[in-house]
Amino acid sequence: MTEPQDAEATEPGPLPEAAARSSLRQLVGEDFSVADSIGGWRGVAESMAPGAVFLAVFVPTRDLVPALVASLAVALTATVLRLVQRTPVTQAVGGLLGVLVGVVWAWQSGRAEDYFAMGLWTNAAYLVALLVALALRWPVVGVVVALLRGHDMSWRTDPGQRARRSRYTVATWLWVGMFALRLLVQVPLYLDAEVAWLGTARIAMGLPLWGLTLWLTWLLVREPASAEAR
Repeated sequence: MTEPQDAEATEPGPLPEAAARSSLRQLVGEDFSVADSIGGWRGVAESMAPGAVFLAVFVPTRDLVPALVASLAVALTATVLRLVQRTPVTQAVGGLLGVLVGVVWAWQSGRAEDYFAMGLWTNAAYLVALLVALALRWPVVGVVVALLRGHDMSWRTDPGQRARRSRYTVATWLWVGMFALRLLVQVPLYLDAEVAWLGTARIAMGLPLWGLTLWLTWLLVREPASAEAR
């Protein structure tokens, strides 16, 4: 479950860890900002640009190396711009590393679809981790919200907090559904080497789906200020 505040979330991969921490803080806010959850327009542009440029170069030319170079150049430019403007660069560096891994994998294998492989593996890892946590009765959303609010984990065993525990469990299943949906759509495209459709799905199911899932999670876990103070 990881994504941004004045930050970017890049493809391949879900979202850089630092960006995730900042946007997840909205779960304990009184209001929810869709723009903040996806890093604003700059975050959207920086997130989608490397993958979009890769597709724009590779699909018409079928030439892998120029597409990889162009994608990496875009991610590197975004990082340099943040350095020059002295804005937070943690997320940009994380995004650049994600793109770099995709570039290396695709360059070594010679298969364009491997540019997106890291994202598939990362989504699968998150999916497994969430399912294991649910099986152990540690819904991850509840743990994250408790840590952000500075609360203990009494909601797990206190009979009086059963409703809260149920909401945390349902919210965690939302994230399971998000990661599962990504894999359900994208893995067949990867196996069939449908690079154009795979890249399009990665972009469409990246930040937009993340923001929607985060908003639905916020609806489930938000509490009145009086309840949060207890």
